[in-house]
Amino acid sequence: MGSNNFEVGTAFPMSTRLQRLGHLLLISILTAVCGSDSTPEGLRMLLLGAVLLLLALPSLGQETTEKPGALLPMPKGACAGWMAGIPGHPGHNGTPGRDGRDGIPGEKGEKGDTGLTGPKGDTGESGVTGVEGPRGFPGIPGRKGEPGESAYVYRSAFSVGLETRVTVPNMPIRFTKIFYNQQNHYDVTTGKFHCNIPGLYYFSFHITVYLKDVKVSLYKKDKAVLFTYDQYQDKNVDQASGSVLLYLEKGDQVWLQAYGDEENNGVYADNVNDSIFTGFLLYHNIE
Repeated sequence: MGSNNFEVGTAFPMSTRLQRLGHLLLISILTAVCGSDSTPEGLRMLLLGAVLLLLALPSLGQETTEKPGALLPMPKGACAGWMAGIPGHPGHNGTPGRDGRDGIPGEKGEKGDTGLTGPKGDTGESGVTGVEGPRGFPGIPGRKGEPGESAYVYRSAFSVGLETRVTVPNMPIRFTKIFYNQQNHYDVTTGKFHCNIPGLYYFSFHITVYLKDVKVSLYKKDKAVLFTYDQYQDKNVDQASGSVLLYLEKGDQVWLQAYGDEENNGVYADNVNDSIFTGFLLYHNIE
């Protein structure tokens, strides 16, 4: 256990000697444990504190005959290396702690490099129409076009008048006074217009009314399409007129005819009063 130096010739009471022997025995045990390489560092420190406490106990409240301030010397030998033992093996890693709180935002970094061009996006909605720009320069003349339709003008027209008073009702009125009939589409012998060019035609008539009332119809293909009535005023000469647009096919016929009994046949003409019938083509059918 090493050499413990006690002062020779000093007399101790029996209780004190037993107490000190117990302390020395306990100190020896603790010192042996401290010197073991397998003792953890934390346990070593705890045992060291216990040894220091035991060494201090003889000076606290004990009446001895030893000199004032005399303490047991520290043992030597086995406990001499307690202050600098061999380092132990590293312990196991502890359980990772929880994530810490977000730190304070850092300063704005420098501008990075331009990234790669992304894919083309979807077409957006149409924007508002902008202000009209200035007029541009004249363009280059285009290519010569294809030949157009023939410039041939289709003609069909007539204008005829009555030379004498009509005496027979319900028959085509024969206008024998020719004002215009260059295409000869109006037949003087029958009093009918014959369509040779299909298309849209305009027809009109102006009848002098004298001595009797007048009822006149415009016929197309044996069907009356326009009716005109004028009542005769005693000793006065009156006028009855009408006009219409008709679409005709080739071969259609158009004429004027007094209808009713003879009392309604006041169609009149002389050298100073005319009754006329006119018609002409507005435009032909291009089909």
